[in-house]
Amino acid sequence: MAFVSFLIPCFVIGTDIAYSCQNTEDFVGASSPGDIVIGGLFAVHSEMLRPEEYPIKPVIQNCAGFEIQIFLQTLAMIHAIEMINNSTLLSGVTLGYEIYDTCAEVTKAMASALRFLSKFNSSEDVVEFKCNYSDYVPRIKAVTGASYSEESMAVSRLLALQLIPQVSPASSAEILSDKIRFPSFFRTIPSDFHQTRAMTHLIGECGWNWIGVIATDDDNGRFALESFGVQAMANNVCIAFKEMLPAYLSDNTFHAKVDRAIEKIVKENRVNVIVVFMRQFHVLILFKKAIERNVKKIWIASDNWSAAVKISTIPNIRQLGTIVGFGFKSGFKNISTFQDFLKNLHDKPTDNNKFLREYITLLSVCAHLEYHDFQTCISNQSQDDLLQNVENKQQIWRDDFLNANIEPGFIHSTILAVYAIAHAIKGQCKDRNCKDPSAFTPWELLEELKNVTIIDDDKEITFDSNGDMSTNYDVLLWKEIDGHMEITTVAEYDPEKDDFIFEDEEKKKQFLDLKKTQSTCSQHCRPGQMKKVTESPHTCCYECVYCPENHYSNQTDMDYCYRCNNKTYWAPINSTTCYRKTIHFLAWADWFAIFLLLLSAFGVMLVLSISVIFTKNLNTPVVKASGGPTVCYIILFSHFLIFLSTVFFIDEPTEFKCKTRQALFGISFALCVSCILIKSLKILLAFSFDPKLQNFLKCVYKPVPMVVTCTGIQVIICTFWLIFRTPFVKQNFSIPRAIILECDEGSIVAFGIMLGYIAALAFICFIFAFKGRKLPENYNEAKFITFGMLIYFIAWIVFIPVYATTFGKYLPAVEIIVVLISNYGILCCTFLPKCYIILYKQETNTKSAFLKMIYTYSSKSAGSVAVSQISLDSKSSSSRATISDSCKSEKNSVNGNCHFQVPGQRLIKGKVLPKNTVRAIARKRLSSI
Repeated sequence: MAFVSFLIPCFVIGTDIAYSCQNTEDFVGASSPGDIVIGGLFAVHSEMLRPEEYPIKPVIQNCAGFEIQIFLQTLAMIHAIEMINNSTLLSGVTLGYEIYDTCAEVTKAMASALRFLSKFNSSEDVVEFKCNYSDYVPRIKAVTGASYSEESMAVSRLLALQLIPQVSPASSAEILSDKIRFPSFFRTIPSDFHQTRAMTHLIGECGWNWIGVIATDDDNGRFALESFGVQAMANNVCIAFKEMLPAYLSDNTFHAKVDRAIEKIVKENRVNVIVVFMRQFHVLILFKKAIERNVKKIWIASDNWSAAVKISTIPNIRQLGTIVGFGFKSGFKNISTFQDFLKNLHDKPTDNNKFLREYITLLSVCAHLEYHDFQTCISNQSQDDLLQNVENKQQIWRDDFLNANIEPGFIHSTILAVYAIAHAIKGQCKDRNCKDPSAFTPWELLEELKNVTIIDDDKEITFDSNGDMSTNYDVLLWKEIDGHMEITTVAEYDPEKDDFIFEDEEKKKQFLDLKKTQSTCSQHCRPGQMKKVTESPHTCCYECVYCPENHYSNQTDMDYCYRCNNKTYWAPINSTTCYRKTIHFLAWADWFAIFLLLLSAFGVMLVLSISVIFTKNLNTPVVKASGGPTVCYIILFSHFLIFLSTVFFIDEPTEFKCKTRQALFGISFALCVSCILIKSLKILLAFSFDPKLQNFLKCVYKPVPMVVTCTGIQVIICTFWLIFRTPFVKQNFSIPRAIILECDEGSIVAFGIMLGYIAALAFICFIFAFKGRKLPENYNEAKFITFGMLIYFIAWIVFIPVYATTFGKYLPAVEIIVVLISNYGILCCTFLPKCYIILYKQETNTKSAFLKMIYTYSSKSAGSVAVSQISLDSKSSSSRATISDSCKSEKNSVNGNCHFQVPGQRLIKGKVLPKNTVRAIARKRLSSI
C-alpha cells in the first residue's frame, strides 16, 4: 500500500534544563519505558510566550506560568502507573508513559498528539497516511488528558483518525459527549451539563434570579456559557450581563477586558452573584483587580478553580465576599496514597521528568519568599528566567507545598483515568502476549474501554453511552478559619436525583446561610401578589401587583395568580388562599322570615276564625248571601292553602319545595278566584233586569262545572310545567362572596302563564263584580269583591318589576309579600264585612231586615235594570210575568209604585205596579242570592 509519511518537528533549543531541543525526544516532559505506553497531555504551563521577531516562524516558543495544580496531575498519572506496575492487575505487563506539556495552547497540544500518532519504533517519528489504520501500531495505545476542553476537542479529532482512546480527567465541555464528532473521547468526570444544572439548582434554592457570568472566550467558556444559559432559562434565572475574557494571557487586550468586567460588576449593584467559568490563572488576575476595587459578591466557581489553593491564598481574599463552587468527587484512599507518593518525591530521579526538575529549580529560585509570594513566584517564572537563575541556586525541597496545593477532585479523576485504561488493557491481554506492542491495536482497546468497570470506594463506576462517568460533585464553600481561607465541603450534589445531600445539620445551615444574600432584578413578590412584566427584556424584571378578586397566589414570585377552583370558592384582592362561599337562603331564623311566617300564621288563624264564625251562623242571611256554606268553606280552604304555600318559600330550597310552592299557590288561587267569580255571577244574576244580560248569565252560571273547569285548567298548566320544565334548585353566584340557593322556575313562560291565568280569572271576576257594584248599601258584596280584585292587581303589577330587579336571599320574600298582600286583600274584602255584620250588626242579619233592604232597593232603584221571566208566587195564586222596570227616575214612580212594561207591549200609562208585587220581587231576589 502506498503511503505518505511526515516528520514531527523539533521546536526549541536547550541547555541542561532542556527547554529547547535538538531532537523530538527533548519535546517530552516526562517519560518512562514500558511494554505498553500511555500518552499524557497536561497544561503544566499557563501560557506560551509569543515571538517578538518578524516574520513569525512556525516555531513553538518557550512557556511561562508553572501551574502547581496541573503539575500535581502529572505526578498523579505517574503515581497511578507505578501502582499498577507494582500490582498484579496486568500480570507482568508494565505500563510506560510519555507526558507532554500543552502550555494551555491548542497548537502545542496538537503537536503532541501528532507525535502520539507516529508509528511505533519509528526512528524519525513518522506518521503514515493510510486509508485503513486497522493494523496500524502507533507510538502509544491510549492518552490521558488534556487539561482543558478546548485542547481536548482538537486533540480528539486527531486521535479519532486512528481511534486512539483518550480519557480526560478534566475536560468537561458538554459537546465532548457527542460520540459522532468525538468517537474516541472518554472522561472520568461528569459533563458540564450536570455542573451547570447544579449551579442553577443552587441559584434557584437560594432565590437568586439576577446574576452575572464571566467566561473565557474559547470553546470551553462558550460551551459552558451556552449550557448554563439554557439551564438558567429553564429555572427562571436571568443573566444580567455576560463578560468574555481572552483565553490567552498573552492577548494584549486581556487586562483591559478584565477592567471592563470589574466595572460592569460594580455598576450592576443589583447583581450580587457572579458565575465564573475560567481557568485558574484568569481567576487569579480577576480577583486581584476585584479586591483593589472593593468588590464584594457571591462568586460561584466552576470545577476549574473551585478548589484552587493558589487563589484561596490571595491576600485579602475574604474581602471578595463568599465563594461557593463545585468540585469533582474525590476518593480518600487515592488521595492518601498519593500524599505518601509526594513525601518520597524528592528521592526520585529527575532525568526523565523535566517537570519535576523545573519544579525543584523553582523551589530554589523562590525559596526566600513567604507562602503566597512563593506561589506567585513559581507561577510567574518563565523558562528563560530559570535558565538565567538556576546555576547559582542551591536545591531546596519543601514537603508541605505540594500537599497544600492538592486539588483532590482532579487528582482522583486522573488516577481513575489511568486505571480505566489499565482495566481495558487487562481485558485485551487475557489471551494475548501484551509484552508485544503489536498484540492489540488502539481501536480494539477503545471497544474494551466502553465496557470497563472500576471499583472506587467500594462503588462500581462505568462509562455511560456518551463516554462520561456520572460521578457526584462536592459543593465547596470557602471559609475563613483562623485567618486563613479554607476550602470545605458542605454538601454533595447527585446529578441523577438533581438534589443536594448533606452530611449533618451544621453543614446544611452553612449552605442555607447563602440565602441571606439577595440577587434579584426586582423585589420578591409576596404570596397574594403576582409578577407583572415590565418593558425590560428580562422576565426577572417585573412589578408586583395584587391578585385580582377570586384569584390567589400562595407562593413567592408567582408568574400568575391561580383562579379559585370553582364557583363555590372566592378570594378577596391580594389573597393567599380561596375561601368557601357562604350559603345564603331565607332561613327560618332570619328576622324577616319570622315576620313573614307570623303574617302567614295570622292569616291561617284569621281563616280559622272566619270558619268558626260562619259555622256558628250557617242559617243566617249573611252566610247564605255569601254563597252558602259550601262555597264559603271552599274559598276559606283555598285561602288556607295560599297561606300554607308561603312556608315552602322559606329555608333551604329543595326540589320538592321548588315544585310544590308555585303549584300549590297557583291552583289554590285559581280555586279561590273561581269561587268568587261564581259569587259575582250569582249576585249579578239576582239583581240584573237586563234581559240580554240575564239570558247570558243564565247560560254561563253553572257553579260546579265552572269551578272545576277554571281550577282544572290551572291544574293542567301546572302539570305540564312540572313535567316538561320543572322548577329546580339553582346556585346563584351573582354575589361575589356568597352562594344564593334559590328555586329556578324552570320556565319563565310557564310561570307567566300560571300567573296570567289567575290574572285573567281575576279580571273577569272584577268586570262582573264592577257591574254589580250598585247593590243595596248594606249588602254590597260586589263592591268589596271589586276592591279585593283591585288589591290583587296592584300587588302583582308592582311585583313584576320588583321581582325582576331583586336578587339575593330575600327574593323569595318578595313573592311571599305579594302572595300575602293579595291573599289578605281578597280574604278581608270578601269575609270581614260579613263577619262585622254577624258580630256587631246582628239586627241586620235577619230575614226581615234583608227583605226590607232589598224591597227598598227594588222600589228605589234608579237606572235601567231588566228582570226577565220572574215568577211571582203568592199564597192565593201563581202567575208569570215578564216585567220591564222603567223606573229610570222619579218620573216613573207614582205614589211609591212603578210603571212596568210587559215585553212586546207598550207602557201601560196611568197604571202602576202594586206594592205587594214589589214585595214579591224582593222576596224572590232574596231567595235567589
